[in-house]
Amino acid sequence: MAATATDSRAQQDAHPSGDERFALLDKALKRARFEQDQLVELLHTAQEVFGYLSNDVLIYLARQLRLPPSRVLGVASFYHLFTFEAPGDHICTVCLGTACYVKGAEEVVEGTAQALGVPAGQTSDDGRLTLWTARCVGSCGLAPVVVFDGTVLGKQTTDELVTHIREVFAAEDAAAEEEEAG
Repeated sequence: MAATATDSRAQQDAHPSGDERFALLDKALKRARFEQDQLVELLHTAQEVFGYLSNDVLIYLARQLRLPPSRVLGVASFYHLFTFEAPGDHICTVCLGTACYVKGAEEVVEGTAQALGVPAGQTSDDGRLTLWTARCVGSCGLAPVVVFDGTVLGKQTTDELVTHIREVFAAEDAAAEEEEAG
């Protein structure tokens, strides 16, 4: 009987879509007391949880905060930190701040984009890599700086970055082949 009561409570707490990520967003909404002036912080939380801001998530936030969807979209689209498309499996962000730019970051972006076939600001056709640029990541002493899947890589050249990304892809491919064989 205890298991049935626990299962019933879990079903009540679950989001109607079945997507458990909404539970994390709901917790953030409760912490923010559903205050409309917490919209930017809640958009950040939603993007952390979902990886990007889909229309469904924006509408959900609008309803929970009792705001017009146009206001939520307007705020989200005003700030360049929010993205409305799902990122790739790996995210590569090249800093274009002054120190990085002076030390060749633009060439790193262009060379990486050309070598891997993914334009800056977009995701590769196979969905494996998103190549972004940033104004400044705050590691000027390591210029040019790249953040790859959350890891800061300093003093990068195009060749070093492309080699690193291809090694990551090769390791994943080898692991997938091993999993299929085993």
